[in-house]
Amino acid sequence: MPYDSGDPYFPCCSVRDLTPLKISYEQAKKRAEPYNKIVGEPPEMRRDSVNLVKQAVAENRRVYVLVNNRAEGNAPLTVEALVDQLRA
Repeated sequence: MPYDSGDPYFPCCSVRDLTPLKISYEQAKKRAEPYNKIVGEPPEMRRDSVNLVKQAVAENRRVYVLVNNRAEGNAPLTVEALVDQLRA
């Protein structure tokens, strides 16, 4: 469905995976360095990200997923994992 200028919803959304809950910025940074592998997989973060993307796609919205290295240790690998879950 194309975007209707009278629609109260914005035609796109963004998902931001940053520092996991209950971990300080400094702890997450230290844990993730040197940012070359996955060091933790917060299942809630992945699940919520995938669900938000699926919901946006079902609503015919464009979705931008922004992942920081602090989320799991290596943003490109996190994105690959999210894509794999979306394709499953």
